[in-house]
Amino acid sequence: MMVLEAQHLRKVFKSGGFFTASEKVAVHDLSFELKAGETLAIVGESGSGKSTTARLVMRLLEANQGKVSWGEQDVSKLEGKALRQQRQHIQMVFQDPFASLNPKMKILDTIAEGLRVHAPQLNAAQRQAKVVQTLLSCGLGEEVLQRYPHQFSGGQRQRIGIARALIVEPDVLVLDEPVSALDVSVQAQILNLLKQLQEDKGLAYLFISHDLSVVQHIADRVLVMFAGFVVEQGSIKDVFEHPQHPYTKALLDARPISHPKDRQVALDMQHDEGIAQQGCAFALRCPLKQEKCSQFDMQMQHNCACLFPLDKQEVCV
Repeated sequence: MMVLEAQHLRKVFKSGGFFTASEKVAVHDLSFELKAGETLAIVGESGSGKSTTARLVMRLLEANQGKVSWGEQDVSKLEGKALRQQRQHIQMVFQDPFASLNPKMKILDTIAEGLRVHAPQLNAAQRQAKVVQTLLSCGLGEEVLQRYPHQFSGGQRQRIGIARALIVEPDVLVLDEPVSALDVSVQAQILNLLKQLQEDKGLAYLFISHDLSVVQHIADRVLVMFAGFVVEQGSIKDVFEHPQHPYTKALLDARPISHPKDRQVALDMQHDEGIAQQGCAFALRCPLKQEKCSQFDMQMQHNCACLFPLDKQEVCV
């Protein structure tokens, strides 16, 4: 069953004044689907458009073009109360667990806030009982209810953020870099918690990350973004073992390795960090670029991009 679908999303940010106005296209014609119980990871460098994509599908940002569906409901044009009623279907866990929690609210009130909106029929005792049950599923106990966010560690705060998202029993969690602000040992605990919750509740995850090691551990499919374009997508096994686009290969080469014998020959990237305005956006950095790269239509990435394996040293078009 499809629980989240994005069709041809486009987002343009405008800046400057009347005489100095400029535009930056953060997301170009992006489409994907997410099924129940599945984890789709979106990866890319800073500025690639992955967090903007997360906010577009959450309707925290308005897309200039395109359509977003939560389950069978098209929410692209919904506003106000109608949109708020649909938010029970999808919730978000943010990157910074401290900034996403109100420092003046006790944990009980923070987590129960969603119930006040989506389950107004519950009384105070019933809300508290559900909050305790949700906290227990996230590895925290009843003793935390009357405490404030500053009294917890980063990992505990992220568990509280996850509990706040789960309290309304959503079908989809959008996880925007949920472990990047945590120590490595705590990262593993949170990732294992997410996998257990997914198994127990049948949740679908849209997982935003720049850490490919984390993505390989948790995701079923991966979508690789560069400069707002999708340059490659596929199963974890296919993309990690047989990358088809030089940018994907560059991301994989940049991963930390556990032993020198695991080191592979990396592509010699060009120093130019700009974005090509015609053809493949990655062409200015790509060591495999050819003349025909400038004619490549990135809008057709879902049909014809990345047809040649890199081990043959072919260009990606």
